[in-house]
Amino acid sequence: MRQEMLSGLLGLGLLCAPALVTGAVPALAQALAKPAAPTVTADPERLAAAREVVAAAQGDRAAVLAAMKAPMTGVMQQMGVTDPKKAQVMVDEVVLPTLSEHYDDLLAVQALSFAAVLSKEDLKAVAAFYATPAGKNLVKAQPQLSQAMLTGMQQWMGTLMPQLKEKVEKAAAAHGWSNEIKRR
Repeated sequence: MRQEMLSGLLGLGLLCAPALVTGAVPALAQALAKPAAPTVTADPERLAAAREVVAAAQGDRAAVLAAMKAPMTGVMQQMGVTDPKKAQVMVDEVVLPTLSEHYDDLLAVQALSFAAVLSKEDLKAVAAFYATPAGKNLVKAQPQLSQAMLTGMQQWMGTLMPQLKEKVEKAAAAHGWSNEIKRR
């Protein structure tokens, strides 16, 4: 149970990290729970280009991890460490050191993901973009952009929740599952 909680915590933390650019968070959380076994192979030049893109896209490792402190404190509170000060201690003493220890694994998984999807030429072009002033500014702005996108998505989902709830209740009734759906 604790291993599952840690895997979920790591996955959520990585999802919340502002500069992360991969969509493979659930797989990554599982990979961090045990030694990574690459499922994708790429030619060495393509993989090197992908590593360059990931390193450039991540920006400063310390900044990425620091940006995770507040979201991870919230996760700790959801996991039962309800006192905010104690939750922060857990983040500082356990979560962030663990994430830091496995950070290179994250970069390797991301590089494999990029190499599996993008051509060597595209990867080199993306790396070249990150070397430009605009690319560097994008990396610096990523924490604010990620927060704004998360807030926007939450607001958007909030506007849809009444409609989704009504539609789910109707669909459940059509399937004869009305007793399984709790009305609030």
